[in-house]
Amino acid sequence: MSIHATAIVHAGARLGAGVEVGPYSVIGEHVEIGDRTWIGPHVVIGGHTRIGEDNRIFQFSSIGEVPQDKKYAGEPTRLEIGDRNTIREFCTLNCGTAQDVGVTRLGNDNWIMAYVHLAHDCQVGNNTIFANNAQLAGHVHIGDWVILGGFTGVHQFVRVGAHSMTAVGTVLLQDLPPYVMAAGNTAEPHGINSEGLKRRGFSPESVMAIRRAYKMLYKSGLKLDEARAVIATEAAIVTELRPLVDFLTQPGRGIIR
Repeated sequence: MSIHATAIVHAGARLGAGVEVGPYSVIGEHVEIGDRTWIGPHVVIGGHTRIGEDNRIFQFSSIGEVPQDKKYAGEPTRLEIGDRNTIREFCTLNCGTAQDVGVTRLGNDNWIMAYVHLAHDCQVGNNTIFANNAQLAGHVHIGDWVILGGFTGVHQFVRVGAHSMTAVGTVLLQDLPPYVMAAGNTAEPHGINSEGLKRRGFSPESVMAIRRAYKMLYKSGLKLDEARAVIATEAAIVTELRPLVDFLTQPGRGIIR
């Protein structure tokens, strides 16, 4: 380990092999940090927080503090961060609340840019990119490979499906289905994230099937239940459509349309 002389690390904190803690950073009693994770200068990590291996957390970030929820009464809720994440300057990641699962989670291989906020009980998957000033309210669920454009705001309890994408300044007040691109305040659908799907190895046939499903959902004039039924029929053949069908079946705030 390499802990700067000006850093304050509580005796109860557990730091793995090769962890670096920069100048003036503060590590609390109930913090666990995995091997080879780098903590920059002026970072504060508190609460019941577990951070995995090979992460990089940059200066002035606040990690694991109490949730911004008036109902919070000091319960020992948690924050869990996976492996190989980059968290840039001035980010705030809060612990969960007893009103939900009690844990805020950030998965693996995520790229979190400056001034991003992950509120209490958010569940973020893997391989996401959150551009500067993306803001998640409480209880938001984000799937794998999601890209949030700068200044995207996500309303509490909203779900954002895998491989979806938002433009700069997007405001999501309802759920964003998998594969769909959204923009605007409030958000409107603008096709599928075809370029991202190609980069991730989706076949041309799969991309075409997803495009047909998008048109069925947004261009056919069918009601949501009717469109979902048609997509479900094709999902029996095209497995890439199953996450979309599952997303549309699960309860939520209603999808953007």
